Amino acid sequence: MKYFQYIALAATTALLLSASLAGAQDLAESRRDGGGPGASAQSVGASNKKRQTLTDEEKADLEALRVQMIQDGIDYLKESQSANGSFSASPRVGIGPTLIDAIGLLRVGVKLDEPVLAKALEFLESSIHEDGGIYSEGMHLSTYESCLGLVCFMLANEQAGDGRYDEIVKNAETFARGSQYNAASGFSQDDEYFGGVGYGTGSSSRPDLSNTQFFVEALREIGAEKDDQAIQDALVFVSRCQNLESEDNVSGQTKSNDGGFIYTFVSGQENPAGQEASGGLRSYGSITYAGLKSLIYAGLTADDPRVAAATNWIRDNYSMTQNPGLGKKGLYYYYHTLSKCFQVLGEPTFKDKSGVEHNWRSELIEILALAENADGSWVNEDRMWFESDANLVTGYVLIVLSYCAEEGADE
Repeated sequence: MKYFQYIALAATTALLLSASLAGAQDLAESRRDGGGPGASAQSVGASNKKRQTLTDEEKADLEALRVQMIQDGIDYLKESQSANGSFSASPRVGIGPTLIDAIGLLRVGVKLDEPVLAKALEFLESSIHEDGGIYSEGMHLSTYESCLGLVCFMLANEQAGDGRYDEIVKNAETFARGSQYNAASGFSQDDEYFGGVGYGTGSSSRPDLSNTQFFVEALREIGAEKDDQAIQDALVFVSRCQNLESEDNVSGQTKSNDGGFIYTFVSGQENPAGQEASGGLRSYGSITYAGLKSLIYAGLTADDPRVAAATNWIRDNYSMTQNPGLGKKGLYYYYHTLSKCFQVLGEPTFKDKSGVEHNWRSELIEILALAENADGSWVNEDRMWFESDANLVTGYVLIVLSYCAEEGADE
């Protein structure tokens, strides 16, 4: 983190968290002296108070901090990018990190002619296949990567304004739609696969909620309506991944009945958060935000029992210091999904079970400022889901920071 960030952070933390200036400086000093982001984040969480209405001066300080972190992340990616334009591309992880980074760069306003973005897009174009998919050869990640690729080139096309990526977007959409388990691919609503999407294609790629939410988001991002048949089919699968006894859930995996979501109910798949003592699969944070976001994308409103139950689970488990149910595992994927979900909800604050109103944007900015490394990158101390890769995590952070802009603010 850059020097002036500590000064800004001390000031904003003192104001926003009602902590003393000395206490805020202690947090910054702890981070500067090598204190881990986990410990710093816990200190911030412990000092959080109810006041979430910000003055214009406070908003300006937070925005300056957000913009500086964005620039730090961009500068880091410029230095870490491989000569071929990729980020961390390898036979083990595929093009996923490059896609996440390119999306992050686009969302924070990096221009198409900037070398860091131009080289990344050129590399990604080399992964476009004749079937329209955008994916790594032999990785069995074709659907996951193509959904990200669809969003990436849609954003690039939107910025270009000249239709240069029209064909890529059209073909990627066709490929993504063809990856869903639905009537067109021979599945009925009685099949547990129905409506879902997996990492790849074919019956050997079991569907899960994480990939299905990327699929639904990609379709909505390119302009599909909530009543699009593919999105309504996905709603069937999403609903069955919820720990909620209802007529929409015939999965049999509702023993917890707490309204949260699980990774998948499909037999043969493990749930990252394991099981409850009752034998039911345990709900956890990142996937519950993914589920709620997907319900909203499919047109459900606050009065739908599924939305209400998921919202109540989040109220009961609200956290900015851990991925509820998983601790530090997948923490930045959690921030990424949480921020997009809250943006889709369209609410500047969120009330937890204790009645505390949380300004989720300001809290994310503060947490990420404390977690930033000296070189402008972010990384998770837990290696799960490749979050020990600074390129991947820094891409997540850029996306999160784009969602943390106040409504109407320019990048």
